[in-house]
Amino acid sequence: MPPSNDDLEGARIMVKLDDLLYARRMTLTELADRVGLTLANLSILKTGKAKAIRFSTLAAICRELECQPGDLLGYRAD
Repeated sequence: MPPSNDDLEGARIMVKLDDLLYARRMTLTELADRVGLTLANLSILKTGKAKAIRFSTLAAICRELECQPGDLLGYRAD
């Protein structure tokens, strides 16, 4: 049975794209060009406003940043 909305309230998936870009000295624009996404869509992901991410997008980002999905995403229960 899936968790109720009450169980998920306050829980949050965090996107650590800023940290990875900084560590690799890469701009968001450069990453967008490399993975074939628009800058607007990548910005939505970076700011944590995305509701979902395709596995193919996640794989492309991880390929270009030479990281694992767990390096890019984190979970925090408030």
